[in-house]
Amino acid sequence: MINQKMRHCARLSAFMFVAIGIMALSALPAYAQDRDRLLDIQEIKTPKGITAWLVEDSSIPVISMQYAFKGAGAVNDPQGKQGLAQLLSNTMDEGAGDLDSQAFQKELQDLSISLSFNSGRDHFGGSLKTLTKNSMRAFNLLEMAIMRPRFDDDPVQRMRQSNQSRIRGSLSNPDWVAARVLNDVAFEGHPYARNSGGTLSSLDAITSDDLRAFHRAHLGKNNLVVAVAGDIDAERLSVVLDNIFAGLPDVDIPSADDVAVQNIGKIAIYEKDIPQTIVEMMKPGIARNDPDYFTAQVMNFVLGSSGFGSRLTEEIREKQGLTYGVYSSFYNLDHLNAMAVSTSTKNENVPKMLAAIESEFETMRDGGITQDELDDAKAYLIGSLPLSLTSTDKISGLMLSLMTDDLGVDYLDRRQSAIENTTIESIAKVSKRLLSPDEFVTVLVGQPPRDTLEWLGEIHMVETLPNVE
Repeated sequence: MINQKMRHCARLSAFMFVAIGIMALSALPAYAQDRDRLLDIQEIKTPKGITAWLVEDSSIPVISMQYAFKGAGAVNDPQGKQGLAQLLSNTMDEGAGDLDSQAFQKELQDLSISLSFNSGRDHFGGSLKTLTKNSMRAFNLLEMAIMRPRFDDDPVQRMRQSNQSRIRGSLSNPDWVAARVLNDVAFEGHPYARNSGGTLSSLDAITSDDLRAFHRAHLGKNNLVVAVAGDIDAERLSVVLDNIFAGLPDVDIPSADDVAVQNIGKIAIYEKDIPQTIVEMMKPGIARNDPDYFTAQVMNFVLGSSGFGSRLTEEIREKQGLTYGVYSSFYNLDHLNAMAVSTSTKNENVPKMLAAIESEFETMRDGGITQDELDDAKAYLIGSLPLSLTSTDKISGLMLSLMTDDLGVDYLDRRQSAIENTTIESIAKVSKRLLSPDEFVTVLVGQPPRDTLEWLGEIHMVETLPNVE
């Protein structure tokens, strides 16, 4: 009775979310209500070869621009200089052209301009958000930061120390520790295994000249994509993009090798004196451009990505009381596709937790899902999307993610159609493909009972936290 009531509440919540999503969609400006497309995305190619997507909206005087240099992320950090791309992202807005760090940041603050850079494992990018009335100066400051960053010694040293402080502070966070160990064992032998945020010693080894060299070698016109939403039209944007980015060179970045999840069947334990064990699990997954990807998303919503109402939560939290939260997700990088499960539990309950997760994977793989579960998942996944399109920066960020993954301007519409066409039979097929429970590499951070875990896989004790010092 309790489970039936919970499933009813979950279905009710899903349909309420759909109703809210429909209301949000009706409140969106005209660009989001195109008769044939969920978003009216304009594809732009400037006279000087810059590629951009634009969603135009003049209802509010704001422009959001997000940009990425594909393949220019931390995967390119040299051995011994981990954190180079990260430090570059921290320092490109710390002075540019004839403005030192203090003067550059003061202009941003005085004009309410948000300008920043970021580095992921695969890509290097950034964002700019400005009021329309300040956009001319905002674009000028971005051009300075892109083309003429200073890398003065004082801000470089300040950002180096900030990153080192972040690493030292993270050592007391068991979730961060678990993620660090998981990267090391699941991506063993690949650049993804390195600490993209740097190590204490590698950050010390990075110089201003290293930053300049990485900038010249990896930030190019030919690996640039730009997504813009807000109060600007295609004609003006084309001129703006050429003014900002056209002076960049073309670059030749060697592609990293693809990698599969490593150390499958092994359990890595990092002992830490805490009352609960952090559990991170990873197994082979599915690429975003795979024909079965949308079906897999529906499957995973039912299994563990939806929180309350998901099978993992109902069985492991509500029935067995082993955790406050357990989630499954897909993990996609340019050279790796994986599926992950994250949770925590009392140290003594780790064997029960791992057995319960494996059991739920087996149950879905062998038994499929119900029609009610399928209907609820479809309703939520389709109805929730409009809620991610309610601001210019969310729209530009969504577009940029599609561009970096080469998914095409019609991806959102293909997504909706594919989810609508998902069937119980297609879920069963993809479940058999993805949910084998014996393909996990498992990381445990805490004090789990080792003598009761040997039946689950080969145990490896991690004595020293990798890629930190």
